[in-house]
Amino acid sequence: MLNASQVATLLQLQAAMNDRVDPNWIEARYPYLRAVVIEAAEAIEHHGWKWWKQQHKDSAQLQMELVDIWHFLLSEILLRCGGDQTKAAAYVESQHTSQRTATSLGFDGQDYDTDRLSLLELIQLLIGTAAAGRIELGLFASILAKSELSWSELYRQYVSKNVLNFFRQDHGYQEGTYEKMWGGREDNEILVDAMRALDPLDAEFKDKLYASLQASYTAAFTRP
Repeated sequence: MLNASQVATLLQLQAAMNDRVDPNWIEARYPYLRAVVIEAAEAIEHHGWKWWKQQHKDSAQLQMELVDIWHFLLSEILLRCGGDQTKAAAYVESQHTSQRTATSLGFDGQDYDTDRLSLLELIQLLIGTAAAGRIELGLFASILAKSELSWSELYRQYVSKNVLNFFRQDHGYQEGTYEKMWGGREDNEILVDAMRALDPLDAEFKDKLYASLQASYTAAFTRP
């Protein structure tokens, strides 16, 4: 479970990123839950779901998609609170407390026992609830558990992905000039490697991670 300080930090970082993308993001009312739907579908792809061919679950990339989903859930919560981070923190903490032990979820006229559902079924249910405009933190917590991703690890990966998102913005992401493939590898994969090589408790973790990404990016696009 996240503590109050972590929740406040997450909301602060997410609000800063939203401001970077569009200072008028609250008035724009972007469809953040639609983004949850798309990211959840990508998580299913990383898990593997095709019964007609052999597939292998990529746990690291699946977890990274869950981190992306968390970005958009936080954005939706902030949006519904009018950008007020104090109200958003209170909402997250109350939902976190009330839903963390819940195993039953009602949706579309059915009651779902989340303990009995597989990871794929849980992600599919998240897609349905998000498409219906619902924020289900309890369901998201169940997905984290079955993905072997703790809240503390989610926090660490979120901060790391926040660094990547700022890196993307600094290198032309919004203008359409940013390259996500670096020497044949997606930037998310390079982020995972860089993150593992650093200590997340280091006070300079964010700065060192950004510097590592910069070095890899420069190397990938520098002609010999």
